[in-house]
Amino acid sequence: MKFLSRMASTYGDMAYFRLGPVHAYFFNHPEFVRDILVTRQGNFIKSRMLQRARVLLGEGLLTSEGQFHLRQRRMVQPAFHRDRLAGYAAVMGEYAARTGSRWQAGQTLDVADEMMRLTLAVVGKTLFSADVETEATEIGSALTSVLKMFDMLMLPFSEYFEKLPIPAVKRFERGRDTLDRIIYKIIAERRASREDQGDLLSMLLLAQDEEASAETSEAERRMSDKQIRDEALTLFLAGHETTANALTWTWYLLSQNPECESRMHEEVDRVLSGRTPGFDDFPALRYTEMVLAEAMRLYPPAWGVGRMNLEAFEIGGIEVPARSICLLSPYVMHRNPAYYPDPERFDPERWTPEARQARPKFSYFPFGGGSRVCIGERFAWLEGVLILAALARKWKLRLEPGHPVEILPLITLRTKHGMKMTVHPR
Repeated sequence: MKFLSRMASTYGDMAYFRLGPVHAYFFNHPEFVRDILVTRQGNFIKSRMLQRARVLLGEGLLTSEGQFHLRQRRMVQPAFHRDRLAGYAAVMGEYAARTGSRWQAGQTLDVADEMMRLTLAVVGKTLFSADVETEATEIGSALTSVLKMFDMLMLPFSEYFEKLPIPAVKRFERGRDTLDRIIYKIIAERRASREDQGDLLSMLLLAQDEEASAETSEAERRMSDKQIRDEALTLFLAGHETTANALTWTWYLLSQNPECESRMHEEVDRVLSGRTPGFDDFPALRYTEMVLAEAMRLYPPAWGVGRMNLEAFEIGGIEVPARSICLLSPYVMHRNPAYYPDPERFDPERWTPEARQARPKFSYFPFGGGSRVCIGERFAWLEGVLILAALARKWKLRLEPGHPVEILPLITLRTKHGMKMTVHPR
């Protein structure tokens, strides 16, 4: 990530370098981002990192391509429709309030761990009707192990490294086996109960591809257990990891900007009047949403996007050869002073309707764009805002003196040392 930041400061909107034998290009202009993610999206597939992620995620929404990806997305999309979100909101508010009720004045917490546990519980309950809180420590440890492996998976010939009995590979395999055991157990229990609980898992088990050809058998229209596992694991992990990171960075930024924190508290008090937030409160929590948007500007959970072009194309006056790596970075773009004056400053006022309208659309893209835009974007905004509001009703958090704050850019933008904060009553 530091390398891409240096490239942007040295070369501006476009830079070229080599990754071994592969041509690589870094683009840092909103029109170039639009060109790659939207206008020419049919010419691109996911780049090496997410191709290699298949060793964990299989053929889930993050890694699949072409018609198979479109089919899977059609079958998953209804889980994120508005009527479903209304039901999810009640769980988000309730679970956040429950987390806050366990906190005690003066207690020092690792807020990164607290947010991981909370968002994991929310995803487990809303999408799978499963109670995974008791397994949160085990899941968190497994997830950390598999994410740390991805740096190695990006190396040339890593396909061979992953077959070697070295400690990193063994930790990865143990982590993957743990996640598989938990997901397959949830699937098996639901199949045995034959219950339709109206959640994502029920939809995956019952879903049929209605746009399949007439010659397609009923069995082929349905998802196999392996396909359900791949989609469930993808959404299970992506659905809590990214939001937990966004919330962790938000609490840190609020602790460093007490005026913004006070304004958010005023809004929370006025809108909620002491009660747990729900779906209908979301539109009224506008400043809270602006706080979250600004936190994701500075610390976007998905900090980098990679694509590989299938055919050569022209962009910005240059010819990009086929099968080049095209890199985009929300982290770098979001700090571009051309769109965000004094870019390191935390300023939620950047997200008023007027300020948004004055900037190019793809100067901000924490959820990607085009046909592969994050399927859970609305879920994530709702969850982030309601959790902030529910916890801010009673508490404010302050960074533990001397605690180091550093970024850890894995697939997502984690905190390198956690986030030790002290709980203070309001």
